[in-house]
Amino acid sequence: MSYTIEQAKRNCTAARNAMKRARSEHFALGAFNLDNQETLIAVTRAAAKLNAPVLVEISHSEVEMLGLENVRDLVDNYKAEYGVEMYINLDHSPKVESAKAAIDAGFEFIHIDISQAIHDASEELIISRTKEVVDYAKKTGALVESEPHYFGGGSNKFTKAFDYDEIKKTFSTPEGAKAFVDATGIDTFAAAIGNLHGSYPVAKRLDLDLLQKIRDAIDCNISLHGGSGTPGHYFEDAVNIGVTKININSDMRVAYRTTLEHVLKENKSEYAVIKLMDEVIDAVQAVVESKIASFAASGKAKV
Repeated sequence: MSYTIEQAKRNCTAARNAMKRARSEHFALGAFNLDNQETLIAVTRAAAKLNAPVLVEISHSEVEMLGLENVRDLVDNYKAEYGVEMYINLDHSPKVESAKAAIDAGFEFIHIDISQAIHDASEELIISRTKEVVDYAKKTGALVESEPHYFGGGSNKFTKAFDYDEIKKTFSTPEGAKAFVDATGIDTFAAAIGNLHGSYPVAKRLDLDLLQKIRDAIDCNISLHGGSGTPGHYFEDAVNIGVTKININSDMRVAYRTTLEHVLKENKSEYAVIKLMDEVIDAVQAVVESKIASFAASGKAKV
């Protein structure tokens, strides 16, 4: 079902208000990646149980599998069924055209990430293409997020520990954040302060002093990507400083796969896979609920 401009504008206005509430009330909206309908059900049930506003998000591979408008329809159906406050984010869109398509499909949040496709993209190229998306997003009022450099890691479970000293070389700086926000006009800055995509055998460490300096330097929203594998106390401090969006993916995928492997092993003669999914959904839902609690978002929904 195609979205009208009026529908999209209403939803985007609500999304902007949610981010303003998060900033003033010191909580963050969890942005939870969708692999399939089961993960959407898990996120929706967690949001309903805790009365929390959430984002669900899809990146390029999920777009190719599920389709923008199919996701829009699924999310709207579950929003109506469960009565939750839920928005959609296009995560790490590598192309301007893809970002524009998501805006046309009524997505409320757009993350344009030119460096995903071009890891060594110049800041000038990233700025120019980000500005193009920012200008196009005025059509509906969608919130645009970006960053001035490639963000490392991957949405997977890794067996090798990361080198924290190497990661520090990619940290955001207050001066760089301000310059990028001023040049692009983005609504949300994706900060790099020790957060890293993926799940690792060592816990992640966030530089909260740096986060505070970035918060003092810019007035737009701040997001944290790569939230999986991060001790919850960092999130609690981050939302108090002013982070309003935190992305979670790998922790959900690990819970999904390990639980599914267990269920399949215990039910070798069952071929109606749908009958095996309740335990899987419950496991993913438990992850989402724990993150919502760490983000101080319980009870913050406005439906």
